[in-house]
Amino acid sequence: MDQHKAMLAVLDHMIWPILLVVCLGVFLLVPQTFGSLGMIELVIYGSAALGFLVLAEGICLLSGHFDLSIGAIAGFSAMFTAMLLSPDQWGVIQSPVLAVVIILTVATLIGVVNGVMISKVGVDPFLQTLSFLIIFEGAQVWLSSVPVSNLPDGFTATGGSSGVSITLMIAAFAVMGLLLKYTSFGQAVYAVGSNKDSARAVGIKTDQLIITVYALSGFLSGIAGLILLGRVGSVSPQLANDLLFPAFAAAVIGGISLFGGRGKIAGALGGVLLLGVIQSALNISGMSVNQIQTINGIVLLIAILLYNTRTNIRDRILTNEVSG
Repeated sequence: MDQHKAMLAVLDHMIWPILLVVCLGVFLLVPQTFGSLGMIELVIYGSAALGFLVLAEGICLLSGHFDLSIGAIAGFSAMFTAMLLSPDQWGVIQSPVLAVVIILTVATLIGVVNGVMISKVGVDPFLQTLSFLIIFEGAQVWLSSVPVSNLPDGFTATGGSSGVSITLMIAAFAVMGLLLKYTSFGQAVYAVGSNKDSARAVGIKTDQLIITVYALSGFLSGIAGLILLGRVGSVSPQLANDLLFPAFAAAVIGGISLFGGRGKIAGALGGVLLLGVIQSALNISGMSVNQIQTINGIVLLIAILLYNTRTNIRDRILTNEVSG
């Protein structure tokens, strides 16, 4: 029995030895990635926006759902707010604080609509979030086909500072971990992800929970957009469009189940750091965008294979434990 528990614990925390091996490999092959404390800080800083998108995707996965629109929500909400704020565009607001409120509100409301359509109307999560992915990626380019810049420092400060971005990401993972582990909301998320009908039978308001999950996913995506625009001081028409699948990969590599009800937020953080190290090493090595995109696809495939392998091993261990 103790041996089975130990093996399950190793499976649940497999991301950390994988991260260690990858870091050692990167250190040997691309030593510039860890050339100084400043470089290590840049690796984590470059992962901050992805971290928030992984949290957004992770909570949906834990509830037995998923969200294909997280990148589009991050990009559109950032672009819409930048258009309102930039004097070169609409320029109808001047307050950076109000702009931050707007970007988070827009992102959250989009998440709420996702949740309502899925829980109340009964639209399949794949179709609903895919449609919003297409709609808001298109709307982002429609608003502006060129980068929107000339944004006030107060608006870009969140993403423009590595210290602020890293602190926010770590705090967000800590809060989400505590929320899921120690609150009734977290227990309900795992219950709905494990078996929605059983969760409803014991009194959990599943529709309300799903709406809340998608609202939270939208909110976290909005923070990701805020960090991304702050890093470069502008909003491009393609902002965050390429982060959906890395977010999936990080969550899955980190041990969050694709079918809901199982996984830890701490593991997802390990997935974020793993992809951050790989991405930084690829950039430093001078690879082209297309080469990096190909490798990102390979990483996603490896994540799925690792997930399947881990699931099969877990099932065998549990079967042996029951039969023993």
